[in-house]
Amino acid sequence: MSRTILYARVSTADQTLDHQRTQAEAAGIEIDEVVADHGVSGVSTKLSDRPEGRRLYDKLRRGDVLVVRWVDRLGRDYQDVTDAIREFIRKGVVIRTVINSMTFDGSTTDPTQMAVRDALIGFMAATAQAQAEATKAAQLAGIAAAKEDPKRYRGKKPSYDQAALEKVQAMLGVGLGTTTISRETGLTRQTVLRIKGDPVAAQAALTRWAS
Repeated sequence: MSRTILYARVSTADQTLDHQRTQAEAAGIEIDEVVADHGVSGVSTKLSDRPEGRRLYDKLRRGDVLVVRWVDRLGRDYQDVTDAIREFIRKGVVIRTVINSMTFDGSTTDPTQMAVRDALIGFMAATAQAQAEATKAAQLAGIAAAKEDPKRYRGKKPSYDQAALEKVQAMLGVGLGTTTISRETGLTRQTVLRIKGDPVAAQAALTRWAS
């Protein structure tokens, strides 16, 4: 009997399993089981090197559905993500994403459809890596800007925390609109627009208040 398994990577207190499960179920996905890695960096650790991520390779069987919030949960960069997705597909596992409701499987045998599927996997993985790199660059630039003059007026305290900032940037990176992001994060549309318009300043404001 096939199962639907949600894989989550929880790196901050705000990225709770309950929240990620609720998001998946709100997208119409019924979850049978949750597998999660806690405190593991997705930027530096391959899926197969994470304790629970490694279990997925043994746990998942043909016909099972693997649910992830977005493809960046499955690796640290383009190569890791595409390798993981293709290996699961070869095993007969269906992969579904919560964001944008994408589905990848190996059911098609038509060469053209397979080429389109593989190209889409590659595009999504490349987009995820580019967004992760852009987010990291904005963080470093924002921290540097905040440290230039630590005694300066800190301004109004941000209405978001680090996890929310990164979530907004990730959702912007996959092309979601500001209204959708506002609804998903609970932030005002104006806040989302400010982060979108100047992510470096958004990070700098957060850093000033954290210091």
